[in-house]
Amino acid sequence: MAETSTLPPSAAPALTRGSRIELQAVGKQFPGGAPVLSDVDLSVRPGEIVSLVGPSGCGKSTLLRLLAGLDREHTGALLVDGRPVAGPDRAVGFMFQEPRLLPWLTVAQNIAFGIAPARRADTAAIVARLINQVHLDGSAALYPRQLSGGMQQRTALARALAAEPAVLLLDEPFSALDAFTRIHLQDLVLELWQRTQLTMVLVTHEVDESLYLSDRVVVFSERPALISEIVDVRLARPRDRRDPALLELRGHLLEKLRLAGRWDRKKPEYEI
Repeated sequence: MAETSTLPPSAAPALTRGSRIELQAVGKQFPGGAPVLSDVDLSVRPGEIVSLVGPSGCGKSTLLRLLAGLDREHTGALLVDGRPVAGPDRAVGFMFQEPRLLPWLTVAQNIAFGIAPARRADTAAIVARLINQVHLDGSAALYPRQLSGGMQQRTALARALAAEPAVLLLDEPFSALDAFTRIHLQDLVLELWQRTQLTMVLVTHEVDESLYLSDRVVVFSERPALISEIVDVRLARPRDRRDPALLELRGHLLEKLRLAGRWDRKKPEYEI
């Protein structure tokens, strides 16, 4: 059944269409250091969710920063919707590992901070919609210090969506949260994706998270990082975390990661 919006037309969310991402022979080397990325080729389809996994320090987060335009020094080409990435762009939202909320602003004000100038007249309605969508009703007037870790990340997610981006980049956004909160936020991301069909690229150290959320999982090697394999997750949504097919893919990914990097047999999860 189609949803009915009570917002005025000017405040209703734009029909978001995820953009295509193209990485062509992308390389990165910091001054005086060894290469981090080497000839990375990857195409992310519009509306696709792709996870990046690999050994610690292999360059996953560096690649995300390049896509966001936060780091412009690289070789090769990065394209979003056919346009070269030349710097930060409201069409590309970014969610960091830490919420990075402004402590002197309320939840509503932090979310409003992300709204494009052309939409400022609709700030109240846009903020109200996003607060509802990330399940923060009743929290608009609270400050970051009054929020739990999960509530802070939901606020950060709403702020990233306030600009109505076509691409959302997520850099281990749930890694500091407890397991129950992390699962809840994973489901929230999927709920928002179903509404918007954004293109999403997620860096994660959780194999289960990558398989639950993604259409494809990209496995990177040690530095200088190359793509060692791309795993298709051809399972319909919503997914059951206990699905034997997911468990089979999990075993395959863990073995691939064991070969790609560091493996600690004393821990049940691959540590990256």
